[in-house]
Amino acid sequence: MPAGSIISRPLFRRETNAPLRAKETEVNTMRRPLVAGNWKMNGDLQLVMQVEECLAEAELGHLDVVICPPFPYLSSFTSDDIAIGGQNLSQYESGAHTGEVSGKMLKAVGCDYVIIGHSERRADNFETNALVADKVERALADELTPLLCVGEPLEIREAGELFEFIAAQLDAVIEHIGIQDMAKLVIAYEPVWAIGTGKTATGEQAQEVHKFIREHLAKRDAGIAENMQILYGGSVKASNAAELFAQPDVDGGLIGGASLSPQDFLGICQAAK
Repeated sequence: MPAGSIISRPLFRRETNAPLRAKETEVNTMRRPLVAGNWKMNGDLQLVMQVEECLAEAELGHLDVVICPPFPYLSSFTSDDIAIGGQNLSQYESGAHTGEVSGKMLKAVGCDYVIIGHSERRADNFETNALVADKVERALADELTPLLCVGEPLEIREAGELFEFIAAQLDAVIEHIGIQDMAKLVIAYEPVWAIGTGKTATGEQAQEVHKFIREHLAKRDAGIAENMQILYGGSVKASNAAELFAQPDVDGGLIGGASLSPQDFLGICQAAK
């Protein structure tokens, strides 16, 4: 493939009036919890050591723990109990793209995951649904697990367009990579109005959207929908994590500010059952 090229694949299409059929994929009703910390542009080497020391003393074998630090700290983690993820990757394989990082580079420094489509990148870097879909495809090609973020701003929720907005974000990816490859993703629902604001969706609000996401996927493949890990993100704290994680379609969290406190992050991990 030429340097700097985007993976090209025909879009999945269906006739407008053709019914969506749920395919038969083996269902595992015991989804494993996952808690991921997104440090954003925060942290330092001291925090790396503090987090590793704090989590090493805990019994966390019941869940998957992922830390997504800034790029310079990716190779500083040494614990086998913590998976590492990037906060972004380029849609390109390589080339003259100053300031970008490729999936292969992330993989080379030990990443297993990468966050794609976070609302801050959608807003600050003008990432469209189509670009997010390209990045998901690039991550899969480089054997990374995408943490695909979806979520609505407050004005969309107040206008009653929540589900249409989320469906469009999901469909852009499904139609680009196909429903079968969706099984290789983790989805994170992050209501934009709750990110870094101190506002948090109630357990019922989170469950409503997580259930919608699962049911939307089930129109294409019921098994993939049932097996999908769907995380909640948006001002999750140790004090509210148990209520959120107790919801039947919430499988863990994508944690922002609280992941910068080792004890708070540990408390959130321990709340995931």
